[in-house]
Amino acid sequence: MGNNLNFSKLEEVLGYKFKNKGLVLEALTHKSCKKSYNNERLEFLGDAVLDLVVGEYLFNKFPQTAEGNLSKLRASLVNEKGFEKLAKLLNLGIYIQISQAEENNKGRHKASILANAFEAIMGCIYLESGLDEVKSIVLRLFDKEYPKIDLESVFKDYKTTLQELTQARYGVIPKYEVIKATGPDHNKEFTIELSIDGKVWGSGKGKSKKEAQQDVAKKVISILKERDE
Repeated sequence: MGNNLNFSKLEEVLGYKFKNKGLVLEALTHKSCKKSYNNERLEFLGDAVLDLVVGEYLFNKFPQTAEGNLSKLRASLVNEKGFEKLAKLLNLGIYIQISQAEENNKGRHKASILANAFEAIMGCIYLESGLDEVKSIVLRLFDKEYPKIDLESVFKDYKTTLQELTQARYGVIPKYEVIKATGPDHNKEFTIELSIDGKVWGSGKGKSKKEAQQDVAKKVISILKERDE
């Protein structure tokens, strides 16, 4: 079990003092503990609050952006991966109460457990101090984690990134070729090979040609970046 019940360090990083220690404890208690309380209800509330806070933030930050793109932007921030990053900024892992079995299973470092605890903590702060308090904390964390939030950095796909890389390095753009399509029409799987300047660099799979192209582009970006290291 996490037994770090002194929240002063957490309060320091949050810039917020908890009013109800019982509520914080609930926010940091995972269901594996089998106690009479856990953080699932607060997580449910925190999720809704964060949806609103991030939605308003993007609405104000991108006044010219259409609804569809705002939705994509929000989805890229309001998700398990996004909240895991913010939980790590707060070092939430050390405070979470989990069962011994979950502890042995490295539960303290699991993305889902960290993200859920982050949502629950925001639900707790919302209940204690209201929306504006949550907003100021979240926006401060956003500034730390995402110093540059813009449409391009969020939406840039692997194909575009790879094309920029290969043009800069080799003066050419990658070629994608379907080498295999298997399965019935309603459940096809495509295999696509990627070559740069006539040399094959890898292949990728996907339920659509686009998905397979993204898959192989991602792999080749990793190969190119490894060469730089």
